[in-house]
Amino acid sequence: MTWFSIFAVYFVIWWITLFAVLPFGLRTQAEDNHVVPGTVESAPTRFRGLRIVIVTSIAAAVIHIGWYILSDRFGLGFDAIPRFAPKFY
Repeated sequence: MTWFSIFAVYFVIWWITLFAVLPFGLRTQAEDNHVVPGTVESAPTRFRGLRIVIVTSIAAAVIHIGWYILSDRFGLGFDAIPRFAPKFY
């Protein structure tokens, strides 16, 4: 597997993990009873972007290492999925 493929898979895993991590620890302005005029109540009170990026990177790295071990070392990648292609005569 090339370095580009490894990075591409990590990039996809990172983006998917980002959307899973975003709501963790989120407190809205409505929950804190401090709505800033001109904003919606569901806006975050304090956006912790650096924390989200760090947690996402660590979680994505763990998932990616697990994927790499299963696919490269044990051969359980996408090629191991049986394909039932129709026969066209």
